[in-house]
Amino acid sequence: DTKKTESSSTKESAKEKKGPEIDGLTYESAMDLEYAEGFQVYYYKDGYKMIDIKDDAKFLVVPENQDVPDGAEEDYVILQQPLDHIYLAATSAMALFNAINSLDNITMTGTQASGWYIENAVKAMDDGKIKFAGKYSEPDYEMLVDEDCDLAIESTMILHTPKVQEMIESLDIPVMIDRSSYESHPLGRTEWIKLYAAMLNKEDAADAFFEKQVENVDALKDFKNTEKTVAFFYVSSDGTVVVRRSDDYIPKMIELSGGRYVFDDLTGDDSNTSAVKLTMEEFYAQAADADYLIYNSSIDNPINSVKDLEEKDALFSDFKAVKEGNVWCTGKYLYQATDIVGELITDMNLMLTGGDESKMTFLYHVK
Repeated sequence: DTKKTESSSTKESAKEKKGPEIDGLTYESAMDLEYAEGFQVYYYKDGYKMIDIKDDAKFLVVPENQDVPDGAEEDYVILQQPLDHIYLAATSAMALFNAINSLDNITMTGTQASGWYIENAVKAMDDGKIKFAGKYSEPDYEMLVDEDCDLAIESTMILHTPKVQEMIESLDIPVMIDRSSYESHPLGRTEWIKLYAAMLNKEDAADAFFEKQVENVDALKDFKNTEKTVAFFYVSSDGTVVVRRSDDYIPKMIELSGGRYVFDDLTGDDSNTSAVKLTMEEFYAQAADADYLIYNSSIDNPINSVKDLEEKDALFSDFKAVKEGNVWCTGKYLYQATDIVGELITDMNLMLTGGDESKMTFLYHVK
């Protein structure tokens, strides 16, 4: 109920919230957000919108055939509608565009057809409606220009290759960074659908879809906590163990599923990332007694046996979860499933309660 009270008070404050003054525009209202903390959308008369992405850029959405207000370019990245030649390099956003029936707005992507689990995205690529335009770190600049790219949507990975972002921007193509992975609640991540909908004037479709996801997650809120501890991680090529910050959406999902994330106050040194690197010794000290290990294969390759895990580091054979046969692995496409957060929570609950593995969407038992 706390969340409901919070969200209703958030809604009141959204209504009362005064949007930034933009010369030549008349402010009307702010978007209602229930869980997302990483952005806000402000509405102005005649269809203008301002998207403010926390710790990043501010975008002014200018309706088709309308003029850019004088001087707006100094403070805002201009997005001139229609936005129908998007280069999507942020894989987590594809499911959200798909959910509001807007794959037609995407003409290029940073992922090959074989890398998508979203069937409509695969089909659009097979039909030639969406082209592969190079991955985020090596985009095909010529193609972006030839295809009249009007927006590049990048994941936070682009922050590691700032020159690529500069190069795209130098071609007069606006760059937007999807920071949904920094949300602390899984539904906050899904609520980014409202940001994309605002750019495409599809707010009603996004609201309807999002409320359905809220209902799906609310239906799981009665999972009794088992007090079983869970470590969610992968082993990097340099031997370090990459885990999630304690205030990240994955630990929140573990909690919603009836478990406890094994790291209760892990923040890491870099507030700009939701991942934290630990030495194997540091990981062992805190996770050796975890009841369950979940190997995150969305970055690394999946593990098919406990032996695969032990080959990454011999210390794993001393872990409680390894000895008791409680090692699990995620499917490769977990991060693309921004639209169905309830499924992973249900999977984790089935794992914690010895439920039917055949009903799982993303997890599988590693023997």
